Amino acid sequence: MAAAQRNTRQRAAVGELLGRTSEFRTASQIHDDLRHAGEDIGLTTVYRTLQLMVEAEQLDAIRTDDGETAYRRCSTGHHHHLVCRSCGKTVEVEGPAIETWTDQVAADHGFSDVQHQLEIFGVCGDCRKADPSQTTGQSLPQ
Repeated sequence: MAAAQRNTRQRAAVGELLGRTSEFRTASQIHDDLRHAGEDIGLTTVYRTLQLMVEAEQLDAIRTDDGETAYRRCSTGHHHHLVCRSCGKTVEVEGPAIETWTDQVAADHGFSDVQHQLEIFGVCGDCRKADPSQTTGQSLPQ
């Protein structure tokens, strides 16, 4: 369990900002948003605050397909994400088949108490409609 955190003005500002968006945001984006809102906060403080909030299970963190970490307030409980590479839209999804497969693969190799994260990156329907060139050429179910 994470140690108790002090509730600082900066931590509250980061939490409030992330509470107002459903998209994953990078530390730099969060820092820029806070600075534009008049917050006097350094980028290092933003990174430190985000890490503490992830450790306290207040935020989810994902690695984007370009290698950067992005953060978002999410529902509690284990879930996965579909993330649009174009607009950042994120959908929380459950994957019972993935959970079964993970447990089976772990057991087959003598592992127990396993954990995993899964983010699926693609192009959402709205972005695909706005720019049909973003499709992969594969037919998608209607």
